[in-house]
Amino acid sequence: MSAPRVSVVIPAHNEGDAIVACLDRMFEAVTLPCEILVVVDTPDDTTVPWLEKYAKEEPRLVPTLNTYGRGPADAMRFGVDQAQAPVVVVTMADGCDDPQQIDALARLVERGVVIAAASRYSRGGQQVGVPTMKRAMSKAAGLTLCWFARVGTHDATNSFKAYSKAFIQEVGIQADAGFEMGIELVAKARRLRRPVAELPTIWLDRTAGVSNFKVAAWLSRYLRWYFLAFGPRLDLQELNRRTGRVSS
Repeated sequence: MSAPRVSVVIPAHNEGDAIVACLDRMFEAVTLPCEILVVVDTPDDTTVPWLEKYAKEEPRLVPTLNTYGRGPADAMRFGVDQAQAPVVVVTMADGCDDPQQIDALARLVERGVVIAAASRYSRGGQQVGVPTMKRAMSKAAGLTLCWFARVGTHDATNSFKAYSKAFIQEVGIQADAGFEMGIELVAKARRLRRPVAELPTIWLDRTAGVSNFKVAAWLSRYLRWYFLAFGPRLDLQELNRRTGRVSS
């Protein structure tokens, strides 16, 4: 297997056999040399036996046990740290994201942007089946960040993004709950004035299982990064000071 150009990180929690359809679509869609890391928190997660079975036939699949802590934030951070490619795409195990866009997002990063976002709220994008309140909050955050903070995407809160791994290593991931990593890295890119691009996407709500997204519990964390996106250009040292990050 050739060295991967893109690492796809998928946090999973008790997806069971539903992960098979997700992986089938993923491997059918991605044409770039890739690895796909499905990250679980515990060995007894119901996703694990299906991953082990699938990996026997598909060497690009990397079943991955998260050792940073439980929850999607730590799973994503662990997966990013384990990724071997210079471009990392984060997507979900629920089938909501369109895997056909992974190649295009990864190529945007290869061309020089530090983040390429799949946008539900740009022209040509769509969101189907999501609860009204959740959609309204997400859209309001995305559009105001685009219009007023000029972050480079209409959909900063969407988790489906491609990243330069070098950029992530430079700025770090401080998110420790939920799916806030996406907006955190967009905010950091904006304050450092690094390039961010987007492609429109059609997001379809999951048809099986239960969403692990907890709006009320994670709102304050999202707001922290939302407000960070506004303001003048910072250098990395000042950004670290503002966010309380201790660089390694």
